Amino acid sequence: MKEEYTGNRIIRYRSSILLGIFMIIALLLVVFLITIAVTINGKRDTNGRFATIEDKATRGSIISSDGYALSYSQKQYRAEVHTLSIDPKKRELFFNLFSIYSGIPRREIERKFRGSDGEAIKGRVILSDNIDVRLASDLISLGHKMNRMKIFRPLNIRKPHLVLGLDIIAYSEKRYFPHKKLLTPTVGYMQVKDEDGYKSPIAIKGLEKTYSSYLLPDTDGLIKGKRDVFGTVIRTGKSKTILRADGMNLHLNVALGFQQSVEKAVDKMKRQVGADEILVAVMDSQTGKVLSLVSSERFDPDNIRQRDVKALNPNFSEYLYEPGSVIKPLTLAVALDNKKINLSQKIKLGGKHKVNENYTITDDSYFKSLTPIGIITYSSNIGIAKIAWKLSGKELYDGFRGFGLSQKSGIDLSKELKGKIQPPYKLDYPTYSANSAYGYGMYTNFMQLVKAYSAFNNSGMAVTPKIVDYLSDSRNRKYDINRDTYSLKACSPKTAERLHTILMNVVEKGTGSAAQYDGLEVGGKTGTAHIAYKGKYIEEYHSSFYGFVNDKFGNKYTIGVLFVKPKKVYFASQTAAPMFFDVVSEMVKFDYLQPDELLAKLHLSRRADMRKRKRDAYARKIKAYNKKHGIDQ
Repeated sequence: MKEEYTGNRIIRYRSSILLGIFMIIALLLVVFLITIAVTINGKRDTNGRFATIEDKATRGSIISSDGYALSYSQKQYRAEVHTLSIDPKKRELFFNLFSIYSGIPRREIERKFRGSDGEAIKGRVILSDNIDVRLASDLISLGHKMNRMKIFRPLNIRKPHLVLGLDIIAYSEKRYFPHKKLLTPTVGYMQVKDEDGYKSPIAIKGLEKTYSSYLLPDTDGLIKGKRDVFGTVIRTGKSKTILRADGMNLHLNVALGFQQSVEKAVDKMKRQVGADEILVAVMDSQTGKVLSLVSSERFDPDNIRQRDVKALNPNFSEYLYEPGSVIKPLTLAVALDNKKINLSQKIKLGGKHKVNENYTITDDSYFKSLTPIGIITYSSNIGIAKIAWKLSGKELYDGFRGFGLSQKSGIDLSKELKGKIQPPYKLDYPTYSANSAYGYGMYTNFMQLVKAYSAFNNSGMAVTPKIVDYLSDSRNRKYDINRDTYSLKACSPKTAERLHTILMNVVEKGTGSAAQYDGLEVGGKTGTAHIAYKGKYIEEYHSSFYGFVNDKFGNKYTIGVLFVKPKKVYFASQTAAPMFFDVVSEMVKFDYLQPDELLAKLHLSRRADMRKRKRDAYARKIKAYNKKHGIDQ
């Protein structure tokens, strides 16, 4: 009996032990499963076991047609180190190596390790914050070498895997404009925004602004995975990699060399005549490709000063003005398309024409009568007014709209002002229609007229100006651009051909003779318009010439020239037309045009005497102005 009782006690004791062991194992298993669940579902504290390297994407570049970068971005880096992570026995070696690689004097590096009170800094210090991509690459390589040389040590001996070395950190993206003022203000300029401690450029004007959605960085690069003792990501099948995708590049129709040459010609002319600003555009008449776009008012986007403020806006599309006589060919084209006029029909002029008690139209030169060809050739206000009066207000309004007036030209700049023309009901009144017929009482921008005049050199089609040709990505794949504005059927091909011939006559016999270039087909129209101030016309002017130049090989271009407030001489025949000639001369130098040698000899024999007379008259006016204002010759 006693033995049976003892046996039962032993069994119960062993069962208790086994139950206890089982419960401990079960508890450990539960803890283990909970730990696994937390690890899988929760945020893991890698605490140095894993590393993430971010590679910031950058803005795309703007590239000329001959392959030069007009603007591009580079990341700026800073070098940091934790002072206590450097092994005291190897601090001198650190100073020497960093000085050699960075080019920073050793003493300057040593000073960064002490505060303003002279005490040693115990923490992170910035060794340099002006490091470009090339130097950053060298310093990253130096950091790896320092790791192998065991210059750095763990900050915490209980975490020997955590070693802080030399950190090269991208902290900003800087926009560069290596050719300074070239193609400004067209290319635009930038400001800087700070987002989460990273500074990046934002576009304010010009192409930078227009195409900002394409230029902006696409995707930042990323490498994430286990790290080694020095913080380098160990690339395995489990590490995560996202390739960096920079912004797209803009490829322009503008060649750097040609643009530079036209800018120099414009600068020279500005000094001669003392204008506030000169604008020039060269455009392919058939495609709309803008080959040059020049303002005399330019600036360095990397160094904008207070005096540059007036030059920041691209006035090609933002400056509105009353264009004057350059509208006359458009008025005649509208009349021809509406079959209201015959080119052989003579129209009485007489020097003055009284419309009503308050309004009299005058001409600069007296003619008893002229045909429509003569009216454009000698720029008669009376003649073009009488042609406009043959049209209804709606016909004239629709005709102007057909050439693109009071609507955007579509040029790819960040802002364009549409201007205005008189509404149809007002154009039914003789005063309004006459004024509009010769370019007053309306407002246009420069590129609207460049587009309009392309119709006279392109079978009646007014083409949309295009500064940018195409886009490309970082893998050099090309992309076309979807454009919002299309070409306009401004007039019939027959009317365009007639105006083409008339505009050649203006250059051969009329006010545009200074634009002649021997061996080439040149046509165009001058315009000299008073500027209105506080409701009155004052003795300041806009002088312009819009026209075309072609060679026998099929090259066809539209050129616009505008002078804002020229001072020494102001007639377009003595300012804008000669500037047109200078631009054509540069086009010949750069092989955009090839003059016909036989035709050139014929032209020269016919034009030489007239040119000499006009050059002498121009020189006398400049000399008289300089003498009156005490300007050295």
